[in-house]
Amino acid sequence: MAVTGCSQCIKYMLFFLNFIFWVSSTVSLHKSFDPVSHTYIVSVALLGVYVLIAIGAVMMFVGFLGCYGAIQESQCLLGTFFTCLVILFACEVAAGIWGFINRDTISTELINFYDAAYIKALDPVDTPSRQAASKVLEVFHDTLECCGKGDDNQLFTAVQSSLCPKKTIPSCHTKLRDLFTEKLHVIGLAALVIAVIMVFEMIFTMVLCCAIRNAPAY
Repeated sequence: MAVTGCSQCIKYMLFFLNFIFWVSSTVSLHKSFDPVSHTYIVSVALLGVYVLIAIGAVMMFVGFLGCYGAIQESQCLLGTFFTCLVILFACEVAAGIWGFINRDTISTELINFYDAAYIKALDPVDTPSRQAASKVLEVFHDTLECCGKGDDNQLFTAVQSSLCPKKTIPSCHTKLRDLFTEKLHVIGLAALVIAVIMVFEMIFTMVLCCAIRNAPAY
């Protein structure tokens, strides 16, 4: 059987959305296994890394289900994909509520994580763990436009030129606290956009399933 008209348009829209979903999940999963930074991160936030790896794997699997189910017009695969989306949507809502309630604890944990990387980057011996710590700090500094812990005026000299080219930017402690206070609405908006996309995917999946069921066999 084959769908036609608007249903066919929905079919390819669903495939396109899930293809992007699958590619981004694959890239994020690959980054989780990055041999350069993984050495240091495992020793600092092992549980968090494993959670991210698990999420990336689940998203990659769900994206593949959506892609293959849409292009093959399989009600079984689309039904499984819809169920997975509902579960992920519920998890996102639960995670959002939990994150809002525990935002102070999360910011404190991130600050502690940053401090651990900061201290490791001060190591005078050039080791793989120090290089990985420097890369972790680069992510913080580039993303938040910050540098240092804010408890002194002297930046670490070994990586100052590459990680902190500007000397007047605020400390990362301040930026991390602001992230969960002043920038909370931005995080909420991003989560809302993802939730809306998931809702549309669920609607498209239901419509496509109904169209496949009602399509004449050939």
